Amino acid sequence: MTATASDAPAIAHFRFFALEVLRTRRLGHSFLRVTFGGESLADFRSGGYDQSLSLFLPPPGREHAVLPSTDEDTWFAAWRGMPDEERPVMRSYTVREQRRTSEGVDEVDIDFVLHGDPAAAAADVAGPASYWAGRAVTGRRILAIGPAVAENKSVRFQPPAATDAIWMYADETALPAAAAILDRLPAGTRVRAWFEVPHEDDRLALSTLAEADITWIVRESAGRERTEQVLGALRATDASTGGPAAEAPYVWLAGEAGTIRAVRRHFVQERSIDRRAVRFTGYWRLGASEEELLAEAYAGKAPSEDPASAL
Repeated sequence: MTATASDAPAIAHFRFFALEVLRTRRLGHSFLRVTFGGESLADFRSGGYDQSLSLFLPPPGREHAVLPSTDEDTWFAAWRGMPDEERPVMRSYTVREQRRTSEGVDEVDIDFVLHGDPAAAAADVAGPASYWAGRAVTGRRILAIGPAVAENKSVRFQPPAATDAIWMYADETALPAAAAILDRLPAGTRVRAWFEVPHEDDRLALSTLAEADITWIVRESAGRERTEQVLGALRATDASTGGPAAEAPYVWLAGEAGTIRAVRRHFVQERSIDRRAVRFTGYWRLGASEEELLAEAYAGKAPSEDPASAL
């Protein structure tokens, strides 16, 4: 998930946390779960659902992420002023799960999407986050800006009280957030979801108490452009038969920006969903690197101007 000016958390609701890799687990062809610990996590307050946080990952060749300042007034200017070869890579991710173990240890799971073979590929091929995750080992340390209060602006899933059904679309970059949402939905909640993944074995086993009807859209050997494939899967499901008949549905969409725009139009124009009931987020954009998106986010901002001010 790429950090943008609107994604970087406001320090008023957030603080820095020192995270240490406890273990990793491969979930599927494209997914790796990294479990973090650290004493500071005792003050971590995830709001659940699609809670986001900003990770600071060490650049290639560095073992740990280090910032010259974690002060709320100076960290951003200090980070931007670092030499390119020393500056930690800032990326936004979602919290898959937060828990306290029976031994009293606080843990946070974050699921990374792996591109190709990040353990062997160069960072500019795999992407810096995928590259780091593929090489993460126990003891590696990073920094994060995460929630200090559960009620914060980086939880985007906010269905109105009158909602009688949830409709969801997510690609692989947003699947961890979608899975965390499903985890927290109460029993009896009606859900119709479409999840797009690159490979057949990326169809993860998702736990939920909700009455969830999930369609997996697998791009592998599809032979069609991705947005066309997604819209085809949506149109193949009639709302009155393939999904919950609802008078006040809430629609949550997250993934590649161009596909998200098309999917939002589908729900608003073809299914006559009130656009105010559609929450959509572009996590990344096809054809643009993460660094290009970051450059756009910071364009015209002073070196000391925290992009979180847009929140």
